[in-house]
Amino acid sequence: MTVKCKAKRLKPLLVLLACAAFVACDAAPRVDVVFRGGTIIDGTGRTAYVGDVAVDAGTIAAVGDLGSLRGLQEVDARGLVVAPGFINLHSHARYEGLSTASNMLSQGVTTEVINADGGGPLNLDEQLRGLEAGGLAINVATNVALGTIWAEVNGTEDVRPTPQQLERMNALVLEGLGQGAWGISAGLDYKPSYYSTTDEVITVLSGTAAWRTVFTNHDRVTPESGFSSIVGMRETIEIGEATGLNPIITHMKVQGHEQGTIEEVTAMMDAAVERGVYVAADAYPYLAGQTSLAALIIPGWAQEGGLEASRARFAAPDLRSRIVEEADAALSARFGGPEGVYLPERGVELTTMVRELGATSGGDAVVKILETESPTSILRFGLESDLEGILRYPSTSVSCDCDAVALGVVSHPRGYGTFPRVLGRYARDRGVLTLEEAVQKMSGLPATTLGMLDRGFIAVGMSADLVVFDPETVIDHATFEDPSVPSTGIGHVMVNGSFAWRDGELTGIRAGRTLRRPAAHPARPLKVDEPRSVSFEGFVSLAGDASGTQFELAFEAQQDVQSAAATGSLMATDEEGRELFSSVKFGLLQVQGDWASVSLRVSDEEGAERGGYLVVDGADPMNQEGGATVLIALEGSDEIVGNSDGLLVVR
Repeated sequence: MTVKCKAKRLKPLLVLLACAAFVACDAAPRVDVVFRGGTIIDGTGRTAYVGDVAVDAGTIAAVGDLGSLRGLQEVDARGLVVAPGFINLHSHARYEGLSTASNMLSQGVTTEVINADGGGPLNLDEQLRGLEAGGLAINVATNVALGTIWAEVNGTEDVRPTPQQLERMNALVLEGLGQGAWGISAGLDYKPSYYSTTDEVITVLSGTAAWRTVFTNHDRVTPESGFSSIVGMRETIEIGEATGLNPIITHMKVQGHEQGTIEEVTAMMDAAVERGVYVAADAYPYLAGQTSLAALIIPGWAQEGGLEASRARFAAPDLRSRIVEEADAALSARFGGPEGVYLPERGVELTTMVRELGATSGGDAVVKILETESPTSILRFGLESDLEGILRYPSTSVSCDCDAVALGVVSHPRGYGTFPRVLGRYARDRGVLTLEEAVQKMSGLPATTLGMLDRGFIAVGMSADLVVFDPETVIDHATFEDPSVPSTGIGHVMVNGSFAWRDGELTGIRAGRTLRRPAAHPARPLKVDEPRSVSFEGFVSLAGDASGTQFELAFEAQQDVQSAAATGSLMATDEEGRELFSSVKFGLLQVQGDWASVSLRVSDEEGAERGGYLVVDGADPMNQEGGATVLIALEGSDEIVGNSDGLLVVR
C-alpha cells in the first residue's frame, strides 16, 4: 500500500518515509498469514526447530512461538517443513513460462536467475521492464549474457576480435551490470564464444571486480584438452581469479573418460579457496544433460557460421569425413559413445538411429540427422559417486538448468523433478545430505553466492518467499521417458507474501518481481557458523541530494551461532532529532570484512511497522566519496542510499 504525501516542503528523506507503505498496528488479526507449528528449516543450515512463521505486507514479520499472534489466514503446518523459497541459479526461462511457472512452483522455486550459459538479450533493462509489464508468477533475476555480447560484436566466425571490439564488449558487460544484473554468465563450450581465448575473456571482463559479483560458466571442453572437463573447470576458476569475480562452475559435472575424479576436482577448488578465491558451483541431480544435438558433438570449426554453414560442410566429402571422425571422438570421450545419447523427440538412443539411417558410426548418424533437422539431445555423462561428491561440496547450490513453463511438456526430467528429487532421494532416502543441508543448498547458499540480502532465509524482515513441503512424501516422478510428470509433496509456495501454489495447485496469482542488484550487495560465501557483531553511529548524507539532507543512524547488532535471530537496536533520527524509525526486532545478521547487513522490522514514531533490511558497507569500491555506503530497503518504498563518515565496527 502506498499513500500520497501532501506535505509541500518535507526534505527528501522525510518524503521517502512519510510516503511509504507503513501499515498501522490495528486490532487483531495483526498479520496476513501465520504458518502454525511447522518444522522450520531456515536456510542457514542450522538444526530444524518447530515454530510459527508470520507474514505481513510481503515480508516475514515474526518467527518462533507466536501463540498470541493471529493472522487473516492460518495455515496448519504441523508435520510439514516450512522453508525459504528455493532459488534456481541456472534458468533458461522466458516470459511465456515465467508468467505461470507451474513446473517451478510445483518444486518450491520462487526465484529464477535467467540468461544462463551466456545467452540472453543485450538490453537487460528492456528485458526486465518487459517481464514486469506482463506479470510474473515468480521472481526473476538476470545475468549479463557474455555469449550474446561476443556474437553481437565479433560475429559467429572464429576470428580474433580487435582491441576496439574487446573494448566494446567490455562496455556492454559493464552496462549490463549497471542495469541490475546479478552476475555474468558464459557458455564457453558453445559457439561463438567457444572461439574466444582465455585472455580475451579476461580482457572483456576487466573492471568488473568493483561490482563484487560472479562469473558463471559452462566449462569449455575441447579436443585440444583431450575433452577434459577438469581443464574447463580450471579455466573458469582462472578467469574468476584474474578478474576479481567469484567463479561459479555451473551444472558441474565430471564427464566421460574423467568419471571418478571428483576428489581431484574438489581439491582444485579447495586450492583456489586457499588462495582467496571463493569458488562456487551449482548442479542438478541427474547423470545426463540436455542441449542441441550439434552443440557438443560437432567440432567447433565445423559449427562456425551457424547451422547452414555446417550443412554446406557436410556436403563436401573431404570435410564430411573429418567431421564424422571428430564427432565420433567427442561422443566417445564425453558420453561413452552413441549409447550415451538419447533423442527425446524420437524416444530412442542414437544407436537406434545408426541402424535406421544405415550410418557407419554415431558421428555419421549425427551428421545425417543434422542435414535436415536440429533436434535436442539427452547426453549421459556421469557417475553417481561423482554426483554425490558434487552435491556434498560446501559451496554447491542445487539448480535445474531448465525452463519455467506453463502446465505442459518439457524434455528433461529436471524440469519437473530437480528440487524434490534432492529433498526426497538424496536427503531423506539416501542420506547424501541432511534435510537442513539440502534446503540450504536451495535457498541461503544460492542467495549469498549471488549477493541477495532479502531472500533465501526465514528471518524477520526477509521477503516472504516460502515453501511448505511434506518431508515424508516429497519426491520426483519425472523420468527421461516421461519427463513432464510433476513431483509431489510440495503443499504451498508463497511469493512475496502471496500464495502462488496452494494445497498442491496453481493459484494463478502473479506476485513475482524483477530483482535488480544494487552495488552494495556483494557476492559472498555463506558464513553463519561463527558469532558476529556490528556497530555503527554517524550522520548519513543522502545520495544525489544537492540540498545536503542528512539523518543520524545509530545501530548495533550481534548474533550467536545457534541463535535464530540477531539482537540489538537501531534508531534513525532527522536533523532536528525527531525519530524517523527504530527497530522492533532483528532477523539475520550477515557480515564480511567491513560489510554488514541485517534483516529487520522497524516502527515509525506512530507505531506503524514493516520489514526490510539495512546495509552498512565500509568496503564499497563503487563509493567515490569515501566513508561507508548505507542502504536501507523497506517494503513498500524506494531504497534509501547514502554515504557516511560514521564509525563502523564489524566483527
